[in-house]
Amino acid sequence: MAPPPIAVTFSEVTVTLGGVPILDKVSATIPRGSCTAIVGPNGSGKTTLLLALLGQLPYTGAITITTDQPMTPPRIGYVPQRLLFDRGIPMTVMDFMTMGQQRIPLWLGRRQKHTDRARDLLLTVQAEGLADRQLGALSGGEVQRVLLALALQQDPDLLILDEPAAGVDFRGEQIFCELLDTLRLKHTFTQLIVSHDLATVTHHSSYVICLNHTVITAGPPRQVLTSETLTATFGLHMGLVATHAMPEAGPGCTASCCTPEGRRD
Repeated sequence: MAPPPIAVTFSEVTVTLGGVPILDKVSATIPRGSCTAIVGPNGSGKTTLLLALLGQLPYTGAITITTDQPMTPPRIGYVPQRLLFDRGIPMTVMDFMTMGQQRIPLWLGRRQKHTDRARDLLLTVQAEGLADRQLGALSGGEVQRVLLALALQQDPDLLILDEPAAGVDFRGEQIFCELLDTLRLKHTFTQLIVSHDLATVTHHSSYVICLNHTVITAGPPRQVLTSETLTATFGLHMGLVATHAMPEAGPGCTASCCTPEGRRD
């Protein structure tokens, strides 16, 4: 059986900031089309790994992004954990969505094609009603919807999300994750997510990387989220995650690790 196609390869990635080692020879792969979750304790280097992948931090080693169009640079969408901005700025969601596309100042008006594209994206993430709202008046969950719409603007091959449901209640988090599952299946991108919520990870992820400055283990949730692995990752007894809550296969993921023929559970 041919190995599953790979979207991202980390090869001995090491990051040192201010003389402090944050990541130590991280090596892992992310299956193409998967929902891959990075889990680990606070300060374990999860966000640092994302920033290295995005080219925002210096590192040694190698990071390779592979798509089905090798002659074209990969398109990457990014949803940060939070958006830091002055909530008093008089800016609507539509202004925010279109300002990166405009070649003229916003106060001279928006081009209709940019407005139409922004409305389509907001509709895609079920946030069309936010278009004319002030950005500073939105709740945390509403801001995350807008950031997701913005990340989808360039039809990404890889969508990266850093704790996207932070500050959102449990039901809101479940709705957001279900939306991501639907979008990934429809648009066939690879999703890489950092999450501290193991219940969400087991329910929505098809592949998991356990990280604590280096890779503890990686694989499908049923294989890696064991009591022993979680203890090694988090440094305390976490108990066994109920395997009946884990997906049989992630929506849209056709990697062998996620199919009945390729699983080894």
